[in-house]
Amino acid sequence: MNRLLKHREIFLAMAILLVLVLVTARFPRFAAPGNLLTIFNDTSILMMLALGQMTVILTRSIDLSMAANLALTGMIVAMVNAAFPGVPIPLLIGGCVVVGGALGAFNGILVWKLNIPPIVVTLGTLTIYRGLIFVISGGAWVNADQMSPDFVALQRGVFLGLPVLSWFAIVVAMLFWLLMTRTPLGRSLYAIGVNPTASVYTGIDVGRTKFLAFTIAGAVSGLAGYLWISRYVIASTEVASGYELTIIAACVIGGVSIAGGIGTVAGALLGAIFLGVINNALPVINISPFWQMAISGAAILLAVVLNARGERRHGRVILRAGV
Repeated sequence: MNRLLKHREIFLAMAILLVLVLVTARFPRFAAPGNLLTIFNDTSILMMLALGQMTVILTRSIDLSMAANLALTGMIVAMVNAAFPGVPIPLLIGGCVVVGGALGAFNGILVWKLNIPPIVVTLGTLTIYRGLIFVISGGAWVNADQMSPDFVALQRGVFLGLPVLSWFAIVVAMLFWLLMTRTPLGRSLYAIGVNPTASVYTGIDVGRTKFLAFTIAGAVSGLAGYLWISRYVIASTEVASGYELTIIAACVIGGVSIAGGIGTVAGALLGAIFLGVINNALPVINISPFWQMAISGAAILLAVVLNARGERRHGRVILRAGV
């Protein structure tokens, strides 16, 4: 058991496999390749958001505004597309990333320069971003009939047998793997989470690194804004309401420590996939929505317990008995 806790990804992969086996035993079609591909595709946006949240959590911070950022950028891009349907889709996607990154950078500036606790900053900006959605839209929705065909069709296309939305998730995951394992910024994110004081003495600018983490999380939220709106073809003030908790849950279940410094790209992805499998499996076996929430909550609590055990460190033995 202790070895599994040290290799959280293996433990989580086994848990996902167990759920698949149990559900498939009763409903064999659940494990059909087409259905598994659908689950992966449905979970793609959550996977990307979990990776963005991971960069923030690694620095002993948290971003509660990611879902609101997604909703605001989604509303902006939907309104632009409705008003100017001729704007190229790649330009719209790039604009979403820039706007989302700017919103994330605003969080980072407040945390860095004003030294305000991240949970307070992002709780405030969550409300601000939700309010801005209402202000710019006047409370109106942008529906499917107002969106251009290209806007809706891009991420619904198929490339090499996989939906384009899934390819977005795969590419983002690869970029985050490179960031975390092959760049000084990735190493700095981990170092700050382990010991921010010692990080200063090694030459790491803690405030600037946290700022970059929030900016990255915001940029991912902006990208997810386009993907969410084009997938569900509706933009409103209620888009992704409460989804920030699901994003954090995916990270925690994937072994990303709220205390910072611990977490992997694979773990965050598996945490999101676990939630995706659970959310698809429970309705199949006729579990009520209320029990679905309870089971998801229990999974989060179990993940926190496992994280706590995995992070426990024994003190150094200075004197041994009999010496």
